[in-house]
Amino acid sequence: MARGKKAAKALTLEEKLEQALVPEEEQPYVIPENWCWTSVEKVSIVVTGGTPSKKNPEYYGDEFPFFKPSDLDAGRHVFKASEYLSKQGKNVARIIPQNSTAVCCIGSIGKCGYLEIEGTTNQQINSAIPKFNSLYLFYFMNSDIFIKQLWSKSSATTISIVNKTKMESCYFPLAPLLEQQRIVTRIENLFTKLDEAKEKAQSVIDGFELRKSAILHKAFTGELTEQWRKEHGMGVDSWKRLSIASICSSLKYGTAKKSEKSGSVVVIRMGNLQDGEIDWSDLVYSNDKNDIEKYHLDIGDVLFNRTNSAALVGKTSIYRGEYPAIYAGYLIKLDYNHDIIIGDFLNYALNTNNAKEYCNSVKTDGVNQSNINAKKIGAYILSVPTIEEQKQIVYILDNLLASEHQAKQAAESVLAQIDTMKKAILARAFRGELGTNNPSDENAIELLKKVLAEKN
Repeated sequence: MARGKKAAKALTLEEKLEQALVPEEEQPYVIPENWCWTSVEKVSIVVTGGTPSKKNPEYYGDEFPFFKPSDLDAGRHVFKASEYLSKQGKNVARIIPQNSTAVCCIGSIGKCGYLEIEGTTNQQINSAIPKFNSLYLFYFMNSDIFIKQLWSKSSATTISIVNKTKMESCYFPLAPLLEQQRIVTRIENLFTKLDEAKEKAQSVIDGFELRKSAILHKAFTGELTEQWRKEHGMGVDSWKRLSIASICSSLKYGTAKKSEKSGSVVVIRMGNLQDGEIDWSDLVYSNDKNDIEKYHLDIGDVLFNRTNSAALVGKTSIYRGEYPAIYAGYLIKLDYNHDIIIGDFLNYALNTNNAKEYCNSVKTDGVNQSNINAKKIGAYILSVPTIEEQKQIVYILDNLLASEHQAKQAAESVLAQIDTMKKAILARAFRGELGTNNPSDENAIELLKKVLAEKN
């Protein structure tokens, strides 16, 4: 220090407290009387991660966890890292103790993870090392209250960033120590019940395709209509093995002309074929009279996706006439004989696992795309019952799959509600509205005083 320059006067505890408390006019909302508003800087030590030099390969490849933003997806239980450091790497890294909260502050701002083990992080993460209840800090940093503050403080050129200082300045509702634990216990009890419901809903969603495949298999092996055939004095020998080419008068490619953003007729593209139906949410159009006449669609026409990614090539949908439409060149219209097969039966048949396996076996793979030409799809053979039994199969499938879709949609709705409910629980928790607050607890200001009196 230069001679003659006076040393800065040390602040008293009361002065530190005054600086640590958020002025009443700046407080985001009202909290219980024995709580107080302060900042993240006062309740934790915030450190920014860094990446040990890649020029030193000896820093990498051992047992010390090096966490990155994608590792924070584990949320409450972060204990696995996508990369690990050696002892040498650990020596040059910034050590983050276990029970810290890691917050992504570049890009996916606000994504949080609770570090159950000691580790380090890259520079996209700011970690908050708690000065008291670590889970109270973690759950607050998962709340919209905190995340909205982060976003409001972010700056961006090509990517959003919140630096250490700005994260430290975020307001924090400090509850008495005993109340913090009660809040954590209540949150975790409620979240456990919600997670159980989420797991059940997810199992319904995950099992949808499997159940759908099983139903279709039963339909196209004759199992679904076995009783119907008995009642009508028929056997499964009434089914015929026919190729697509034999039941279609033509397999016609669509228009190759460029579509427009507006026009008189919709041009159905491969992206519009979804789950056997036409998705009308992303449309392009045509005003070309020749194309409209040549490629027009009639109700019941079946469209086959001949070019797409390896996973999606071969998907099939039926046109039901919702809008006047033609179809694009990556699709094939199957002009089937209505006296042999009905459109819904053909559509269902081409969405079975058997059909998908056939398409996978005959597709030609190119750069980023696979192709199945008309000749190959024409060679596909399927079992075709009488028109009357086809109608019965379609009727049964429509009802069974409608029930499955409803169950899936209900499960998806539950998942969305669970996420909303968790956010609501966190919002109430940090307003003191979970019914756990005890007015006789020591005021949180006393806890803040103790923290301020201690050296960091």
